[in-house]
Amino acid sequence: MEYRAEIDGLRALAVLPVILFHAGFEWFSGGFVGVDVFFVISGYLITTIIISDMAGGKFSIINFYERRARRILPALFFVMAACLPFAWLWLTPADLEDFGQSLVAVTTFSSNILFWWESGYFDTAVELKPLLHTWSLAVEEQYYILFPIFLMFTWRLGIKWVLLLLSVLFVISLGLAVWAIQYAAHPKIISGAFFLLPTRGWELLIGVFAAFYLKHRTHIKSHTVNQALSLLGFGMIMYSILAFDENTPFPSLYALIPTVGAGLLIMCAVPKTMVHNLLSLKFLVGIGLISYSAYLWHQPLFAFARHRSVDDLSESILITLCLGSLLLAWISWKFVEAPFRDKKAFTRKNIFLISSITVLGLSVLGLCIHMKFLQTGSTFDRNIYNKERWEFRRNQLVDANVSRSSLKRYAIVGDSMWKDAVNILGFEGSFEYTPYQAGGCPPNNEYEKYTQSKQCLNLNKKRFSEDFSVFDGVVVIGRYNTKSKDENYLKPFLSYLNESGVVNVLVFGPYIGFENQTHFLDRLIVKAKGKENLDRFVIDNNLLLEKSYDDTPLSELVNSFGYSYISMYDKFCEPLKCPIFIGDVPFTYDVHHFTLEFSEMVSSKNTKTLNSFLSK
Repeated sequence: MEYRAEIDGLRALAVLPVILFHAGFEWFSGGFVGVDVFFVISGYLITTIIISDMAGGKFSIINFYERRARRILPALFFVMAACLPFAWLWLTPADLEDFGQSLVAVTTFSSNILFWWESGYFDTAVELKPLLHTWSLAVEEQYYILFPIFLMFTWRLGIKWVLLLLSVLFVISLGLAVWAIQYAAHPKIISGAFFLLPTRGWELLIGVFAAFYLKHRTHIKSHTVNQALSLLGFGMIMYSILAFDENTPFPSLYALIPTVGAGLLIMCAVPKTMVHNLLSLKFLVGIGLISYSAYLWHQPLFAFARHRSVDDLSESILITLCLGSLLLAWISWKFVEAPFRDKKAFTRKNIFLISSITVLGLSVLGLCIHMKFLQTGSTFDRNIYNKERWEFRRNQLVDANVSRSSLKRYAIVGDSMWKDAVNILGFEGSFEYTPYQAGGCPPNNEYEKYTQSKQCLNLNKKRFSEDFSVFDGVVVIGRYNTKSKDENYLKPFLSYLNESGVVNVLVFGPYIGFENQTHFLDRLIVKAKGKENLDRFVIDNNLLLEKSYDDTPLSELVNSFGYSYISMYDKFCEPLKCPIFIGDVPFTYDVHHFTLEFSEMVSSKNTKTLNSFLSK
């Protein structure tokens, strides 16, 4: 295969925005599309190699997997091994348990499935996962396993049939991605579209189609057309990097912009075009050569630095980490990647043997780490992170329109704190309830940030059109003080309930929380060197959302409608702070969701108000 320097330049154009995006620089809010550009490049390069060998009758799947092993595994295993001592020294037991899981998942090419199941890519907490970025490697590795086998079975049908079948797969994959992102309601389906091969395969196929086109038709002859299309492709990628952000539905039709742009560059950035000259600059080609290692190094550096830092990382530290990832990338490219590609230094047998032993060793080690901290983590961690305590039986979530039982039925309107209302009110088994909830979506159809989220926008449309008068009561709960200090924040929704004739409404006031999910309670206890130092540590480092908060105006607003209000501040807080521990009981098991014990305290301190609400 003929070397194309501009492809390495394109790799640089892909990896730099990803690094800067994960660093948190706002100018690169769409830098995550660099991964999509990598998918297109991979689709093109792998397909070019395979179809060239197949056309010459010399394709060997063993040779193919050997090349992939030489290219991917040595640097990946090197970075994973380098992460181990820092994970052991710096991660909390709960985080170390998760890290052990990720070691197993990465070595078995399934980390995309693990991270899909655990969380969404844009969640705050994922900044702390050292191996999160390997999800994209898993997608590519799964493609490397399936695509050669597909071509081996279909090649005899002829190129036209191969392309027809690939086109069908492209339409199905893109259709699934669009449906999952823009029409599905379940968060796991939405996040699955981001992480999984079936909804990412179409991006790789853009590179596949480019490879077939260039193999059988070569580049477009017109210099003017190549100039125009390569500039268009470059502009599409740059637009995506600068204009997209975490609120952009992705991967959906929006993802066509950077991926088609990458395809245009592959096909049209020929010599003497401006884009070819740019991408062939030695500086960019050099970064492209080390781009794989740079991609591997950047996330662990950012994650471990955030684990060690009490506050957000400064720009100077972030820039240093970005440069550090490039330096480490050069080292691993020079002394790990390059030597293992030398067939004289490492034979095929050596590569497969070393790879097998390392896969087995890291998998066993990851499993041991996971099981050790699953079984013997501290009592504090196990009490707070016992996930079964926070699971809710789905058969309790009764649709508002189904036939009524003898139990009273309530609507719960709020964000992810709706589960706290279930605990406080003792709904499980005693009442039926219908949640109108989504994480980060309090009931306000005018708040600008949430109208940018399709999920929140659709939910609030439903909230402001639902007939809540069919319920015995409505519960409103949310993390309002993170969105607005304006006491009228809930006024539109409360007015809607009032105008709809709803008379029995209970509103929970906000409770103070930590600044963000990097301030998970167990991590703060480690940094404070014990929970006895925690209150002072949190105050000294200004880690609370609000140092003081007066919820009297919110209480007066709720009471003006004749509705009930429960104030967390009156019952639990002091001037300047709310306590993190009340006796030995922490109020939260993460950054703001209540522990079961604290929910019981809230219930016991508000018995009169709760009984009045439930008896109407």
